[in-house]
Amino acid sequence: MEWFTAENLIAVVTALLGVLVSIGVAWYQWWVLRQRRIGYRVQLDTYIGDGATAGADGSASGSAVRRGYFDTSPDLEDATLVLLRIENDGAVSVTADHYTDGDDHGLTVEFGNRHVKAVVVTAPDHPRLLSHFPANWTGPAEGATSILLPKVPLNRGASYKLLVLLGGGPTGGPVTVDGSIAEGRVHPNRSITPDDKLPVFSRAALTVTVLLTACVVALAAIIVREETPPPIGCVRGALTVTGSTAFAPVVRDVAKKYEKDCPGARVTVEARGSTTGIRELALTGEKAAGDPPSVVVFSDGHKPNGFPRLRESPVAVSLFTLVVHDGVPVDNLGRAHLRDIYRGRITNWSALGGPDLPIRLVSRNAGSGTREVFQRRVLGRNEPGSSSLDCVHRTDPDAKVTLCEVDSTEQLLATVARTPGALGYSELRAGSALEGVHRVAIDGRDADVDGPGAPGGTGYPYREVEYAYTWDEPPADSPAAAFLAYLTRGGGQDLVRRHGHLPCATPKGLRACGEE
Repeated sequence: MEWFTAENLIAVVTALLGVLVSIGVAWYQWWVLRQRRIGYRVQLDTYIGDGATAGADGSASGSAVRRGYFDTSPDLEDATLVLLRIENDGAVSVTADHYTDGDDHGLTVEFGNRHVKAVVVTAPDHPRLLSHFPANWTGPAEGATSILLPKVPLNRGASYKLLVLLGGGPTGGPVTVDGSIAEGRVHPNRSITPDDKLPVFSRAALTVTVLLTACVVALAAIIVREETPPPIGCVRGALTVTGSTAFAPVVRDVAKKYEKDCPGARVTVEARGSTTGIRELALTGEKAAGDPPSVVVFSDGHKPNGFPRLRESPVAVSLFTLVVHDGVPVDNLGRAHLRDIYRGRITNWSALGGPDLPIRLVSRNAGSGTREVFQRRVLGRNEPGSSSLDCVHRTDPDAKVTLCEVDSTEQLLATVARTPGALGYSELRAGSALEGVHRVAIDGRDADVDGPGAPGGTGYPYREVEYAYTWDEPPADSPAAAFLAYLTRGGGQDLVRRHGHLPCATPKGLRACGEE
């Protein structure tokens, strides 16, 4: 099994991210939040005098509209107001003993270059805290830039505020709170004003959510990318299919579909005739040193005798048909007429109700399974020997018929189509248009896989079981075994029927294959 794949990588990243988030949450809960923490934030920093209109960066920030005391007092020309909130934002309480800065104070508030004019301490939510600011707490000295705060104990969530009147500086200057807390720290908070809108998710939560979503989407995209799973028993590797040229159109279509459904499989179709393919497989198998050849041979009918190590598998009942040139308007021939034609007793179509044209026979070579089936099931004897090279002129003046031989079904169909008066035979090729030729019934029965003359029916004679042959029994995990399983029991069955053949694995085909 290959572990280093995109699916596994994303799955591992997602799992690690989940583990790290869990660890981070636990660490934050049990370490960060368990610390003693005093936080502070500036909730207001505004000017109340004309002399304080310049910001900390030197830019003008406008003028104030003053009335009453603020307008009449000359000491407020450069005054600013700061509202500072101090709170316990940790998970545990802070007592007076936890302040370690000094004996007389707990925290120090620094205002930079601005000096303190006055201060007001408020605790509207926790009024008892004000008792820790006694009457002897003098607050800041005149002109001081800092305030020393007493050691105010703060329970979790408790807070108080300082409203400080400052002079001598612009708004926006630094405001800091310093101090030492045993097993804790003092830190600034983010200021939340009434106009601020709190985010639905924190930045950390949003980042984790986006990363997890991206991992899940990527993993789903990889899984959905393969719309259909490969067929059961799919095996990678190369396979050569040879043998019957009549069954070759089926094999080519099945091979294309198999390669599409089974990535990594490569099927080469080299049809050279049933007997030729069987002999080549036997020769290749004998030369192989213990490793069976990755070859499947298809044959129209049983193999010849003398090949004991070839293993036979019935595939389908194949139907064959007679074909004639389109210039001959004959659509039915009896077997008696056919025997007379091949014996040379009938040599002109006019004797059969056709035009005055000589009958020219186009046959397959001696290694053809289609020819062997025609001789055995239709003629009842062997065909005469070849007497013509071009299917028109006889090379043997003593021959009773004009007969030529070709190597494949495609060559036969092309020769009949271009030769006036020509007669030949082919596999059915249902669903395919035949150019220049038309099919001819035998004894009034058409070749039809579902018709009355079909296999298992009332005797259409020109039919045969298509067999697949391998060298010995191929291993179950071999390309040959996988391809045959796909052809006979898998997705190849529909293509077999589409070409006009009857698969042996179907109930009707099982009966028909057993009758042959």
